[in-house]
Amino acid sequence: MAEYDVGINWLRAFWIGFGVVLAAAILFVTYSFIGTFVFGIFVYYATRPLYRRVQRRVRQRTVSAFLSLFLLALPVLALLYYTVAIAVQEFSRFAQTTNVGPYADAVEPYINASGVVQSPQTILSDAAGPEAIVDTLGQFVGYLGVVGTGLIHAFVMFALAFYLLRDGPRLAEWLKDFLDHRGVLDHYFHEVDRSFHKVFYGNILNAIVTGAIGAIAFSVVDFVAPAGLGVPYPALIGLLAGAASLIPIIGMKIVYVPTALYLAVDIGLNGGEWWFVALFVGVAFVIVDTIPDLVVRPYVSGGGSLSLGLFGGNEPTPDRNSNPGLHTGTLMFAYILGPFLFGWYGLFLAPMILVLVAHFARYVLPVIVHGEDPPSGVDPTNLVGGEVGDPERDSVSEDHHDEETTPSPD
Repeated sequence: MAEYDVGINWLRAFWIGFGVVLAAAILFVTYSFIGTFVFGIFVYYATRPLYRRVQRRVRQRTVSAFLSLFLLALPVLALLYYTVAIAVQEFSRFAQTTNVGPYADAVEPYINASGVVQSPQTILSDAAGPEAIVDTLGQFVGYLGVVGTGLIHAFVMFALAFYLLRDGPRLAEWLKDFLDHRGVLDHYFHEVDRSFHKVFYGNILNAIVTGAIGAIAFSVVDFVAPAGLGVPYPALIGLLAGAASLIPIIGMKIVYVPTALYLAVDIGLNGGEWWFVALFVGVAFVIVDTIPDLVVRPYVSGGGSLSLGLFGGNEPTPDRNSNPGLHTGTLMFAYILGPFLFGWYGLFLAPMILVLVAHFARYVLPVIVHGEDPPSGVDPTNLVGGEVGDPERDSVSEDHHDEETTPSPD
């Protein structure tokens, strides 16, 4: 009997060791492509609200996930790439006149590849004629290796988001077997999911859309500028304004107000037409600042909904005052310090780490240290949903209903 127990223990130790090796392999792959995986999670959270609406109409999870990614994530990603490419070109010109330290080395690998796209001013002046199209295609072929690598990463991002959208409820049910029965981890992952939704869909997506609007709007303003005057690095200023929208209270005013003062001082010293300063301030305040706050932010923050035609309708909205459990100051520092610590993907990774740590301290640590009663149990399917009345959560039960009533080729 003792020999039998020893054999069982050795077999158990073998499987534990094998599991550790597999976990290490998964961690290595994730670490090697951490930026791709983190951005894929962002795409998932940015697309999930639209997926819920589409799924209620289409009643087929695979088609709903594909349509959602095609209707929202792909256009936003293309717009983000275009905006960043133009901003990189302008940053390169800025770095030639100003010492920007290590930032120039970080941007250097992307400068040549960004030359594939044309600035809005060039498109407006050339009217995108045949010669411009041929030149763009030629540059695209010249950087096919770089573009091909980027397309591979984009495919992995979209594939990850697609399967999270389609199989999220199944993943939640599978994880249910590994959660404790007292509800601690249930509640922990539920709150983590709520905060991820707030951070990615509510804040970062708004900043990306606002940055793209700012880059295009300021570039158009620069196109109509009088001779000898113009917006300095308009696309870069617009992108920075979008990033500054993550800063509470002052927001993007920290970017466009100093720019307006610079234009006013330039005109005051060298002469010029004051209407251009008024035009810049008007566009910055109305189109870049006010319109995204009135239209984009309420939609992506859950405080309202936009009619999406077939996929619109009267959707329930989550509580405007719902608290994701994060201090505004710590979240701001995560946005600012993340890119410095990890690189470009730090904008997504640092808030994720903050969310995991903050909710661990709130819900799990007291149980470990003091043995306090855990929070009441929460349905594990909330791993892919939000609060009561939230469209993020309402369709979870529908997913299970659809699996029973609707044939699926999955």
